[in-house]
Amino acid sequence: MAAEKLDRTVVRTATALMVGALAVVFDTTILSIALHTLATDLHATVAEIQWVTTGYLLALAATVPLSAWCLARFGGKRVWMVALGIFLLGSILSGLSWDAGSLIVFRIVQGIGGGLMLPVMTTMVMEVAGGRNLGRVSAVVGLPAMVGPVLGPVLGGLILAIGDWRWIFWVNVPFCVAGLVLAIRMLPADRPRDPRRRLDIVGVLLLVPGLVGVLLGLSDSAQPGGFGRTDAWLPLTLGVALVAAFTAWALRRGGRALVDIGLLRIRSVWSASTLLFLSGVALYGAMLLLPLFWQQERGMDALGAGLLLVPQGLGTLACRPLAGRLTDRIGPRWIVVAGFAIVAVATFPFALGLPAAADPLLMVVLFVRGFGLGAVTMPLMVASYQQLEGEQIAHSSILTRTAQQLGGSFGTALFAVVLQTAVTQGASVPDAFTLAFWGATALTAVAALIGLVLPGSRSGRAAARPATEPTAGPAPVTAGSGSPRRAR
Repeated sequence: MAAEKLDRTVVRTATALMVGALAVVFDTTILSIALHTLATDLHATVAEIQWVTTGYLLALAATVPLSAWCLARFGGKRVWMVALGIFLLGSILSGLSWDAGSLIVFRIVQGIGGGLMLPVMTTMVMEVAGGRNLGRVSAVVGLPAMVGPVLGPVLGGLILAIGDWRWIFWVNVPFCVAGLVLAIRMLPADRPRDPRRRLDIVGVLLLVPGLVGVLLGLSDSAQPGGFGRTDAWLPLTLGVALVAAFTAWALRRGGRALVDIGLLRIRSVWSASTLLFLSGVALYGAMLLLPLFWQQERGMDALGAGLLLVPQGLGTLACRPLAGRLTDRIGPRWIVVAGFAIVAVATFPFALGLPAAADPLLMVVLFVRGFGLGAVTMPLMVASYQQLEGEQIAHSSILTRTAQQLGGSFGTALFAVVLQTAVTQGASVPDAFTLAFWGATALTAVAALIGLVLPGSRSGRAAARPATEPTAGPAPVTAGSGSPRRAR
């Protein structure tokens, strides 16, 4: 049976949002290979310049939880354009930085904009889609996240090779400007759901510093000393305590809370959030391990290591359209299980300590690994929105984004500690990488098993609702076919 054609409004909305989102994705991946250059040119230590990344991620974490309130109070189109404008301002100012301190501050400005953009983008597209063809819609709107890891390191290497590091930030400007123009022309006008909605101040005071503390602790634990460092365990402990306090507060307030934690009682939401945490570990943990493997084990420079990771990104790109169509047809469960299984199998060869002569084979393996990753994240996002209505989608977007970000930070910290501990205890560098890749393989295999708890292969089809009415009480978001169900 031929696939249903995507609604024109959905395509226009996704296109406008994708262009702006490219700036955020490129910014993160380009910067990953430029920290050494920044430290040299700005006369900063490696520890100081690391805050260029850490400050951005902390600002991102602090603003993501505010997105549901912003959407309800101001409407999606307005919030998107303001957030993109903030990111544009931060990009321009970052390129004008005169020292490490100013760059860190301007990166925080970028993080504030970026933290609002990502969940708002997802929520707007899901609502405009009206619950139809969510797999293909997610595959389209998720393209920036797939293109970034492929082109970002290459573009960053070219900029550093032929130009000034400031263009690493200024390259965002055309994407932001084009994104703003397209948003004005193509995004559907939407009215705020609740223009008098009060901000949950107690929730902000508990959750925002809690998430910042957890992420800061995980970031610092990736340094020598691991979780035993005071600047790692102290913010981590305080952060966990604040998040726990927020959970108790939010359960009492229900839908009036900053983030509706009660949605985690829904099977599709809690299972997808758990697996997105593990996918964050697998994806971002590997983003630490693989470049270090090529540089420390194989002697590549930063640009060479970035180019060697291109096959993984190409594999992900190749999988997205297929995964989208299959998710719409059979639901996310078996797509996710197969994806994690493929990632586990394709991570395993790196745990074998193969000689350099096997590197061409590892290039093929990376393509396969990327193909598996492409079958994980997008179907999980679709699963997390099944049977949700209206504002629940915005809250679910916060939960899943936060879960994946925490998983990424945890994975980076975990594998950094594994490498450092192994070397400290006398292991050779190759043996340390072998141990870390064994751990990555095992975690991914566990994720494949957990994927079996996702909702069944067919979870019902969304009610037929015009895709051009995003604010008129959206139908429950579902995948597969059948009749709509109430969120449980």
